[in-house]
Amino acid sequence: MSEYQYYEFLSIDRPLTADEMAALRALSTRATITPVSFTNEYNWGNFKGKPDKLMQRYFDAHVYVANWMAAVFMVRLPIEALTKEAAKAMTVPYLLDIKATKTHWIITWSLEESENYDRFGMEDGRGWMARLAPVRDELMRGDLRSLYIGWLAAVAGEMMDDDDVEPLCVSGLANLTAAQQALAEFLEVDPNLLAGAGMDSPAAQEAEVSRREMEKWIDALPRDEGNSILKQLLEGQGQQAERSIRKRFASWRHGLQTGDTGAPRRTLGELRQNAEKASLIRLEKQKRDCKQREIKRREKRKAYLKNLSSDFPKAWASVKEPVERGSGRGYDEACRILVDIAEAYDLFATQNQFQKELENFMAGHLRRKALVQRLVKAGIWKGQ
Repeated sequence: MSEYQYYEFLSIDRPLTADEMAALRALSTRATITPVSFTNEYNWGNFKGKPDKLMQRYFDAHVYVANWMAAVFMVRLPIEALTKEAAKAMTVPYLLDIKATKTHWIITWSLEESENYDRFGMEDGRGWMARLAPVRDELMRGDLRSLYIGWLAAVAGEMMDDDDVEPLCVSGLANLTAAQQALAEFLEVDPNLLAGAGMDSPAAQEAEVSRREMEKWIDALPRDEGNSILKQLLEGQGQQAERSIRKRFASWRHGLQTGDTGAPRRTLGELRQNAEKASLIRLEKQKRDCKQREIKRREKRKAYLKNLSSDFPKAWASVKEPVERGSGRGYDEACRILVDIAEAYDLFATQNQFQKELENFMAGHLRRKALVQRLVKAGIWKGQ
């Protein structure tokens, strides 16, 4: 199997300039480059660029997938979006890397080993960016659940002991966003461990914003910050201005510079016990769901057979055409219809009536040995 690598970069806060696009073109003649993205795939050879350098200079999000079962997701955040304390607490060697530049944080989630051969045998990396990119906005609003998921991937990999404790007590783990669920899937976090982490997790803070809160924050906003935002709007950078002001407000409102709810932190032993409970709950739910599906299937089947029984002559007539085709496919179809008719007689008439009608029908078709064999195998014809 040939090597395959997929690279995708996304610029969110601002479009790339013509000079920047030209610099990126120098790295690859085959890449698809737009003012907001860079995408390329390799079936041989390697990308000449360095993703961490490109993230520092140009982009806000990056997805990498290789068919040797490796996957990487990166985001770039303004330096004020995360504290050093939260970054240090959440960092996990090789799996969740959080590095600071002068102006930004570069966060990297990595899946370096996987046993999901089917996934990497079929997946080409496309589609992940759309699912994962919202994680960046969530982090900028002070939501650290995506970092917790990255840390949890290390727990799933059994890199830690039962006596170790979770780095922060993060709220809302029982109700992840679609992007956070996608990240857990991307990193192949054990679903039971993820569900176990949600047990006893404090509820997410209420997202409703009161007018009084907004007015209080606006009144306290330093004049130079307000002027900076107004300048961005006048210069046509409305999206960047909106992100900037939302980020400042969220940081002030939620006080999530550490992300810790203040609740007691759990040990990994407790999380793993929760995972076992979650596994049992999941199995019970699967059994209930399977039972419900079977009930619905039977109800649907019964309704179909009742409708069939409402006009048996029409049902028998429907068998004639596939039989007279004289082909294997036609005989298969006829056999399926006859099995349905037999079951309808069993539920809404009598088997004696069915056998009598079947003998009348087969009187003209006994030389069709292939049909007879199918009916004998189906258990509705004993032969002469």
